[in-house]
Amino acid sequence: MNFVKRAGLSLSGRRSRTAALLGVFVVICALLLGGFLLRGAAARQEADAQRAVGVDVTVGRKGLTADLADRLDVPGLVHRYTAELPVRAVPRGFTPLTSGGPGAGGGGRRERGALEVHGVRDLGLLLPFSYGSTRITSGRGIGPGDAGAHVAVIERRLAERNGLAVGDTLRLRSTDGRRSAVSRIVGVFRDPTRDPARPMPSHMLPGNLLYVPMATARRLGTGPARVDRAVYRIGSPDRAERLHAEAARVLGGGGLRFTVNDKAYRDQVRPIQRVGAFADLVVHVIALAGALILSLLVTLQVRERRGELGVLLALGEKKWKLLGQHVVEVAAVALPALALAALAGALGGQRVGDAFLDHHGDGDTDSRSSSSSGSGSGSGSGSGTVAAGAPDTPLAAPTVRVGPADLGRVAGIALGISLVATVVPGIGVLRLHPRSLLLDAA
Repeated sequence: MNFVKRAGLSLSGRRSRTAALLGVFVVICALLLGGFLLRGAAARQEADAQRAVGVDVTVGRKGLTADLADRLDVPGLVHRYTAELPVRAVPRGFTPLTSGGPGAGGGGRRERGALEVHGVRDLGLLLPFSYGSTRITSGRGIGPGDAGAHVAVIERRLAERNGLAVGDTLRLRSTDGRRSAVSRIVGVFRDPTRDPARPMPSHMLPGNLLYVPMATARRLGTGPARVDRAVYRIGSPDRAERLHAEAARVLGGGGLRFTVNDKAYRDQVRPIQRVGAFADLVVHVIALAGALILSLLVTLQVRERRGELGVLLALGEKKWKLLGQHVVEVAAVALPALALAALAGALGGQRVGDAFLDHHGDGDTDSRSSSSSGSGSGSGSGSGTVAAGAPDTPLAAPTVRVGPADLGRVAGIALGISLVATVVPGIGVLRLHPRSLLLDAA
């Protein structure tokens, strides 16, 4: 009789044992599939978090220009970046804030321009905006799409003083009076810095700070267009060394200031990475435990069927066919178990994944802040600590879905467990002589 047919008769004739074996396989396949689904969801959420949160690197150097900052926008390494070009400007048609007192804003040599105007490429990347200390209260910020637009974002106190709002027109003039700019207000922000108690020049008041695109700042500037600093968002801290090497090549190592702020990354990405590592551990432990449990069950079944094995061997049946019969029996149970596990994963995988990832992502935060210099001090890099809070872009909920690749992995492991669980105990029994098997059975 064909050994595959004997396997089918054996499974139908021993229904209670087949049901027990099916139950064990369902549990193993469900746990394996859960581990793969959790690992896949963690990997997708980690990639989303790297794009949304990332690591902010601040680069500064004497003589840094917007063109040099643009050259550090390395494709595949930098997700977003912005440069910050500070200039002074004179208001036209509205009144700047003043703190009063002599030398505080009444003209003269010290007061070349009452407004502090910063040209930016991506306002959301500036650390006060990126980490929540300064917030847009009305309208929007300035983005890369505003490179050629005539727009501005002003501080709340300046807007209230002059009755300005989003959509109004703002007129500015360079300090030498030769150039002017007309911008439309697209946003109002709130700087938490309080007004100083002692008299100060008007341009140093936090309410007189406003942001415009880089082209507008260049037009209003009267000297060399020197960038104060540039901020680059990269995917992970290990990429900071590559950016540092590129900055040293483009800008030169001497006097290079290179500050890495990875607190938000550690707070939100590292817990997700730990979930992925835990899922890998679960897969390995379940595979090992499943092989051991099934090996024990098959060993007990083989020992109970010594008489059957002895008769078949005495009739001339080949040993590999007897071993193949047991492999077929276990594999035949694994296939419906895989289908049941896939159904369970499709029905409840999303809820379980959401609960697990949310628990580990929200409950495992780190209040520390850190920075690194990319490479050694010999390159002239600096490092410092930068205050950080929540990222400016919320993370999307993880997607847990059963895919063909996950099912293929579980099926491969399940079949591997079937082979290990049958071949290992089967070899020990089939090494015996048929007569020994018949005597043991009797």
